[in-house]
Amino acid sequence: MIQHSVIISIKENLDDIRLKQFFKAAQQLTKIPGVINFKSWKQVSKKNTFQYGLSMEFATHEQYQQYNLHPVHVAFINEQWIPCVADFLEIDYEPLAEEFF
Repeated sequence: MIQHSVIISIKENLDDIRLKQFFKAAQQLTKIPGVINFKSWKQVSKKNTFQYGLSMEFATHEQYQQYNLHPVHVAFINEQWIPCVADFLEIDYEPLAEEFF
């Protein structure tokens, strides 16, 4: 399993209407085959400057790779991400193997 998370800061000039459009468009990522447990997050800690997050899971590495190339994802990046996101941190996790415990 892959846990895919992106933690983001929104561009300063973005108004609330545009921000809602961004998150509504992000919901469309759930239509991509293999996306499970999609969530949108709002930062509540003052420990960093990131404001929001998106997370989802994939059962296999292949599904994650297909997601990255899927036309819905590519359109989201071009039409929403690039115009709205000022900075981000992307983290892709997989569970630790048994030998770590």
